[in-house]
Amino acid sequence: MNVHFIAIGGSAMHNLAIALHHKGYQVTGSDDEIYEPSKTRLEQRGLLPKNFGWFPEKITTSMDCVVLGMHAKADNPELLRAQELGLKIYSYPEFLYEQSKHKTRVVIGGSHGKTIITSMILHVMDYHDRDVDYMVGAQLEGFDVMVKLTDDNDFIVLEGDEYLSSPIDRRPKFHLYQPNIALLSGIAWDHINVFPTYEGYVEQFKIFVDSIVKGGSITYNEEDDEVKRIVEASENTIRKLPYHTPAYKIENGETLLETSEGLLPIAIFGKHNLNNLAGAKWICQHMGVDEDDFYEAIASFKGASKRLEKIGEGKNSIAFKDFAHSPSKVKATTNAVKEQFPDRTLVACLELHTFSSLNANFLKEYKGTLDAADVAVVFYSPHAVEVKKLKEVTHAQIANAFERDNLIIYTNPDDFRNFLFSQKFDNKVLLLMSSGTYGGLDFEEVKDLMV
Repeated sequence: MNVHFIAIGGSAMHNLAIALHHKGYQVTGSDDEIYEPSKTRLEQRGLLPKNFGWFPEKITTSMDCVVLGMHAKADNPELLRAQELGLKIYSYPEFLYEQSKHKTRVVIGGSHGKTIITSMILHVMDYHDRDVDYMVGAQLEGFDVMVKLTDDNDFIVLEGDEYLSSPIDRRPKFHLYQPNIALLSGIAWDHINVFPTYEGYVEQFKIFVDSIVKGGSITYNEEDDEVKRIVEASENTIRKLPYHTPAYKIENGETLLETSEGLLPIAIFGKHNLNNLAGAKWICQHMGVDEDDFYEAIASFKGASKRLEKIGEGKNSIAFKDFAHSPSKVKATTNAVKEQFPDRTLVACLELHTFSSLNANFLKEYKGTLDAADVAVVFYSPHAVEVKKLKEVTHAQIANAFERDNLIIYTNPDDFRNFLFSQKFDNKVLLLMSSGTYGGLDFEEVKDLMV
């Protein structure tokens, strides 16, 4: 097949392009800007566009289809040309479904936890040499790509994102996969630029549960009230299988999972991650891996990139970086680190970087999210607020939203960096939570702060 990617440089898009290249497809693509690591990874495989920009003359009737990325706009010149020629145009999730419609589709959904659960499942499958197709939203240790597609594998494991499919397809991605086996980890309002009301956001998960093929199954986190309500109210003819956080202990900074064979040391920590592990275990069992084999494999799982990732450690200090930015993730991550290191001072830093987190009406959702931290810091860039064309966010609004008297707030990257580098980290834990970089913070330099 001859497939052209409009906006090939995106994280998901370039991985799909590489997967099709490995499958033997003829792949071309365009983009107006491509950043690392996408740029080098495409270049290594001869898929990097020679020139950046949009070139409608690239679009010809020799193409079997076009895959349209979210970075492109509805008036993209290449898209308009493809429409004019009557070419088949897929969104990213549509194309993934097309590639997997004859496979058993395992889809992991939820506002939080879906990347780590998908990663756990893939780690267990890889550990036991069980080959599966997949799409995951983070780079995993031991995996070259984030998307794998074959003609032969029976299963495909898909991270089910609730964000929109493409500029011309406003359906959430996970509505298009039609899972045979599904998991729902939790629901916490997010993406308010697309779902401005909580009720509208929750409705997308109802549709997801109803999209599971008849006779399929939903494994769901019964500790999340909204998830429990939605799944149990669904009239879809599917099996409904609840899971909950397993028993565990923490001794000397190490988490020990209670199993039928005794205490099992594991590398990940935090109640939310133990809850994710329970969900992953049930999905793996649906895929033919028994409980004992799951535990053997999961003991060596170290996590997904940017999810409670250890970036530095000294004798008496340790630093973590985490992708957490939504209120539920911030609270769960902060609580997890404090629980793991109760005798150390926790310095928790949060960058408000996304559209939702910089929205004045959404800020109140952050109430209490940093309460577990001994020192709580919030950084945001007024310039980012301007770029996103949002109303001004003030210090007072942030202070009132978090409802913490001693909250430290920075808007200047240099001031934030000076604060960090003036700290003495003896007997402390540093937690950096953001989907950004705090205005250009060098995380390699942060390592040197650990003593």
